[in-house]
Amino acid sequence: MKKLLLLCLLASRPLLFSQTILNSLPLDFQARTEKGQVLSIKDAKSDDIYVFASDNKDLSILKYNKSLFLKSQFKDSIKTAANRVLLGYSLGEDKNPILYWFSSTFRNVQLIKYNLTSQTSKSLYFNFPENLGYVITTFQKDNVFYVLGKEDKEQHLLLYKFENGTCEIKMLDFSSFLFQNASGRSFTFNYMLRNFVKKMEKYTFNPIDNAASPNKIYIEDDHIILTFDYNLKKTQVFDINIETLLIKEKFFNQPVPKNAAQSANSFYTDKQLFQIVANKDELLLDVKDFDSGASLKSFAYSKNDSIPKTSPFLVQTSISKPQKLKTTSKFLRNLSGLNTGVSVLKNKETSFITIGGLGEYAEYDFYGNPADFDNFYEPTSYLLSKVVYFDAALDKNLDFVKDKNIEPMAIDNLFYFLSLNKNIVWYDALKLDDFQVLFYYDPALKQLVIRKFTDGFINENMGNPIMNKSIFSKPFSFGNIKSN
Repeated sequence: MKKLLLLCLLASRPLLFSQTILNSLPLDFQARTEKGQVLSIKDAKSDDIYVFASDNKDLSILKYNKSLFLKSQFKDSIKTAANRVLLGYSLGEDKNPILYWFSSTFRNVQLIKYNLTSQTSKSLYFNFPENLGYVITTFQKDNVFYVLGKEDKEQHLLLYKFENGTCEIKMLDFSSFLFQNASGRSFTFNYMLRNFVKKMEKYTFNPIDNAASPNKIYIEDDHIILTFDYNLKKTQVFDINIETLLIKEKFFNQPVPKNAAQSANSFYTDKQLFQIVANKDELLLDVKDFDSGASLKSFAYSKNDSIPKTSPFLVQTSISKPQKLKTTSKFLRNLSGLNTGVSVLKNKETSFITIGGLGEYAEYDFYGNPADFDNFYEPTSYLLSKVVYFDAALDKNLDFVKDKNIEPMAIDNLFYFLSLNKNIVWYDALKLDDFQVLFYYDPALKQLVIRKFTDGFINENMGNPIMNKSIFSKPFSFGNIKSN
C-alpha cells in the first residue's frame, strides 16, 4: 500500500470533509487495549447492524437498527478466547450471533454462540485436519461463515461452511486442469500455489503489494473468483459457484506489446477484468468483459507519451520518503524488474485505479565494521523494498479522466480521519448504501463511536484538504499489513 505523508494539505484552512457522528456509547475497557478488536456486520436478512468490541478480557455485543439506534447490549467474558483472534461471524435464524475465534496457528477455532435475550453464551471447538497446509481466506455470505483452505500434497481446495453451529466441508477439485507458463511448461496446481493467494476486497482500495501478487481471490455474490497471472501471455481464471461447486475455467489474452513483456498482471471487479502489461518502453492496459471476454477498452503508452493521471509518478523505498518521477520513461525504468500490479475500486460510475509495482533489490554497504580493520572495506548487502505507482481514474465509458481535482470518496474521507486521529487503534468500516460507517473505540473518551462518511465535501468553497484523493485510502507500508 502506498505510504504517503500528509502531502499537499491546506493547513491554514478548516479540515472539512463529509463525516457525521451518528452515535456513541460508553465502553470502559480496563484490560490491555492493544489487544482489542472491533468487528461490524450487517444482517443479510434484515437491516440490523451488529458491533463486536473486545479487549483481552471482555466482549461487548451491540445490536443496532438500520438507523443505528441501539436496540440491545450484551457484555461477556472472553476468558476462554483471550489468546485468540476474532475472524468472522454467522447469524442463526434466532438472530443470535456465533463468533469464530481462531488460534494463532489457525489449527483450531472456538465457536461461541451468544444469546442476546438470556445474556448467556456457550462454546464449541472445531479442529482442522492435520494435513491442512494453510488457510487461504475467510469470508461471510448470507450470514454464513466460510473458511477456504489448502491441503498439503492434494490438488484441491477445501471450503468449510459454518452455519448454526455445524460445519459442512466441500471439496473443490483442480486435478483435471492444466497449468502452463508462457513457454508451454506444465506444472501442478500445488506448484502454482507456492505463491500464496491474496484476497482482494470489494469496497476499499487494495494495496499494490497485494494487487501485485500473481495469485488473487475475489468473493463476488455466490462466486469465488480465482485469477492467476504466472503466464505473461494470458490470465487464467476460475469461476467457482459456491452453492453448486461448479468450476468454470476461462482464459483472457494479455495485450501484446511491441517488445517482449517483462511483467503482466490483472484485477477483477464488477464483471470486468483489468489487465496490465509493462516493459521498460511500454505500458499497456486492457479492460475486458468478464462473461464474454470481449475487449471493452485498450490503452497503450510508450515511454515518450504522457499518461493521464490524477497523481504524480511516485517511487519509494523502505528507507526513504516518496519521490516524484517527472516522465513516463523514468516511471517505466523504475517499474522494470518489479512485480507489476493494477488495483481498481469502482465508485458509482468512476473507476479509480492504481498502477505500479513492488519488489526487492540488494543494497551494498562498503564501509564495513570499523572495529575489524582487516574487513573494514568488505561490503555487506541487505534487501530493500521498492514501490513505484501512480493513480488515475476512468469514467463510465472507460476513458481516462483528465481532471485531477476529483472529489474524495467516502473511503478517502474515512482514512483521512483516521490519519488525523492516531489514538484510534480498534476500528472497522462497513459500507451501507452509498456511504461508509466507521465503528471505532476511543480510548481517551472510553467510548465506541459511530461516524458516517460520504463522498465529497461539506463546503467545497473552503478548498479540498486532500489534494491527492487517494493519499489516505491507500497508505503504503513495507511491514506486515494489519487488517481490521
